[in-house]
Amino acid sequence: MVAMLLGTGFEPLEAVAPCDILRRGGVEVKLAAIGEKLVEAGHGVRVEADCTLAELDVKSLEMIILPGGLGGVRAIGASNAALGAVREVYDAGGFVAAICAGPTVLAKLGLLEGRRATCYPGCEDEMAGAVMQNAGVVRDGRIITGRAAGAAADFGLALLAALKGEDEAKRVAAEIVYER
Repeated sequence: MVAMLLGTGFEPLEAVAPCDILRRGGVEVKLAAIGEKLVEAGHGVRVEADCTLAELDVKSLEMIILPGGLGGVRAIGASNAALGAVREVYDAGGFVAAICAGPTVLAKLGLLEGRRATCYPGCEDEMAGAVMQNAGVVRDGRIITGRAAGAAADFGLALLAALKGEDEAKRVAAEIVYER
């Protein structure tokens, strides 16, 4: 199972597009709210999460995803439970993924030390230890990072390829008429 953490002010495109792509590929994705289940995203979009972070079985996760949006990233960074969940998934051998400002959380946890990564332009100063790449999506082992909302589909397809293989990612890309 995969969990996407949603904090108030998250970037909706960076959460919904990858979630949709993963679900099209047969991946069970839980939208997990930090706080109440009805989460106010950026741009006035409201999303009802599948569960709260407190209800999430972190031990069952093969991947945890952090969408960007400064408010959402601040909510994740301020939540010891969220930070603990990211660390627990990584330490158990799972994938950790983040897009936009989300990779800064991974850097603060020390997960990007010596690893290739990307993030939202302007957040590079918060990416201590990362080997920054000028790319929309970067995978370095079990860590996948994305630049911004414009890379949301590529990010989702990279997540799917990591979990289900490149052939499944190509199948879903064709289904949504997306050319990489």
